[in-house]
Amino acid sequence: MTTFKVPVGPLHVALEEPMYFKVEVDGETIVGLDITAGHVHRGLEYLAMKRNFYQNITLTERLCSLCSNSHPTTFCMALEDIAGIKVPERGQYLRVIADEVKRVASNLFNVGIMAHIIGFDSLFMHVLETREIMQDVKETIYGNRMDLGANCIGGVKYNVDAEQVKYLLGEIKRIREPVKEIKAIYNSNSLVTMRTKGVGVLSNAAALDYGLIGPVARASGIRYDVREKAPYAIYSQLDFATQTRTDGDVWSRAMVRLDEVEVALALLEQCLQRLPDGPTAITGMPVIPAGEAIAKSEAPRGELIYYLKTDGSDKPQRLKWRVPSYPNWDALHIMMQRQKVSDVPLIVNSIDPCISCTER
Repeated sequence: MTTFKVPVGPLHVALEEPMYFKVEVDGETIVGLDITAGHVHRGLEYLAMKRNFYQNITLTERLCSLCSNSHPTTFCMALEDIAGIKVPERGQYLRVIADEVKRVASNLFNVGIMAHIIGFDSLFMHVLETREIMQDVKETIYGNRMDLGANCIGGVKYNVDAEQVKYLLGEIKRIREPVKEIKAIYNSNSLVTMRTKGVGVLSNAAALDYGLIGPVARASGIRYDVREKAPYAIYSQLDFATQTRTDGDVWSRAMVRLDEVEVALALLEQCLQRLPDGPTAITGMPVIPAGEAIAKSEAPRGELIYYLKTDGSDKPQRLKWRVPSYPNWDALHIMMQRQKVSDVPLIVNSIDPCISCTER
């Protein structure tokens, strides 16, 4: 057997982020993989220790665009744990609303890119056009299409009145039908299933061995969702089910994300219908005492963990985060084994990696 090493990158093969592979091939078949990371190391954990807690809410939101709201949410949860701050109930509901709006947009973006990679550009445009409904929601409610700026210590910085609640419920109703159409296409179209079913398979046992999380793990039958297993905010009061598939291939990972879009829309409706009156955040600027805490949330890509240590000053003594892509991309060694070189972009996109927040 004669093998060759083929460089893939540093321009990311699925997204416009740098990630460098050395793929060892026998003909067109992948027999080995070497991942070289670190191209977008920005020293953000160091920068966070030079900024105060309020500045870091803004900084952490810029770690990643598609999961941007999950980072400041989790950071604020760690601060609130150390300071013993109780977030008002309305503020908790509004945090969940912001998180689920981002989940819908993030998941639709990933499955849309998958359609683009397989050359189904009319489907790609259909998905992205549908996603624009949620992008318009973000711009209308938060004033921005990506970084929402929703969080503060002790709650949120935004509020919704009766007219905005009505608008949100109307947009959720409007997006449901196209999401259902998109899901039916991904479920049955031969071009989609031919390119994605049985590709990049990750067994349940391998997913457990690698400690995978998020939609990638749930597509391999692992029923783990932070919102269900370790509820935060008001998720324990909401009705929803963790979505899983069993085949562990590219198609299953896309379908789990589409399943979770429908769940997120249902969660948004519940929150808007049950939204209590009251303040959205605590008043004043709280003092954060010395202490340490771990907070975690379910970002669109999976479990996001923040470790925070404080010393009584207005800056973190140590701040560290573990993002979902970090454990997930190591499993590419299994997913790509004996696959075709032409499937590399599909498999990489199926784990929905965020290079920037992983290398940070």
